[in-house]
Amino acid sequence: MPGTLREKSPCVPRMEQFLIIAAAHFLALLSPGPDFFLITRTSLSAGWRVASGACVGIAMANGVFIVTAFVSTAALRPDSALFIVLQVAGCVYLLYLGGLFVRHAGHSELDVSTGRRVAHPDRPVVAWHRAASMGFLSGILNPKNALFYGSLAGMLAGPYASTGWKVVYGAWMFSAVLLWDVLVAIMVGNQIVLRRFARALPWLERLSGVVLIVLALGFIAALSLR
Repeated sequence: MPGTLREKSPCVPRMEQFLIIAAAHFLALLSPGPDFFLITRTSLSAGWRVASGACVGIAMANGVFIVTAFVSTAALRPDSALFIVLQVAGCVYLLYLGGLFVRHAGHSELDVSTGRRVAHPDRPVVAWHRAASMGFLSGILNPKNALFYGSLAGMLAGPYASTGWKVVYGAWMFSAVLLWDVLVAIMVGNQIVLRRFARALPWLERLSGVVLIVLALGFIAALSLR
C-alpha cells in the first residue's frame, strides 16, 4: 500500500500506488454529482461542443484542488504525527464517500425522457466561454472536491511519492476528469446510450462504493502495520 511498502525496487510500490489512486479517482468520477448534471443539461440544450466548455472549466477547478492538495502535503514530513492524522482522515473520508455511494445507489435521477435540443441564443464562442465559467464555478465551489483530493494526496504522499510522480498523478487525474466529462457530453446526445447508463448507474454506484471502502480499509490496515 502507499507509503508503507518496503520492497527493494521502488518501481513496484510506485506502480501499485498509482493503480490504487487512479482506480479510486475514476470510480468517484462514475457517480453523478453537480458537475455531471451541469454537463448533461448543457449538452442537451446546446450540444456537446458548447458543453465541452463546461468540461474544461470543471477540469481546471479540479486542477486547482489537485495542486493545492499536493503542495500542502509536501510540506509535511512523512513520519510526523500530523501527516499520519491526515492519512487516517483521508481514509475516513473515503469510507464515508463509499458508504454514501452504497446507501444512495439508484437515487440519482437522470432525465432521459427527451433528447430535444433548443436553440442557443449566444454565439458559439460566447456560449462556450460561458459554459466554461459555469463549469469552473461548479467545480471550485464544491467542498467535496477539496476533501476528496486532500484524502488522495494524503494516501499517495510518502517515501515513494517523489515530486515527479506527483506530477504524473496530477496530470492523470486532470486528464481523466476532462476526458470522462467530454465523453459524457458526447454520449448524452445518444438517447440509447443515456438510457443504458441510467439503468446501469445503481450498480456502478454500489460497485464504486464497495471498492472505495475496501481501498480505505486496506490502507488503514497497512498503516497499522508500520
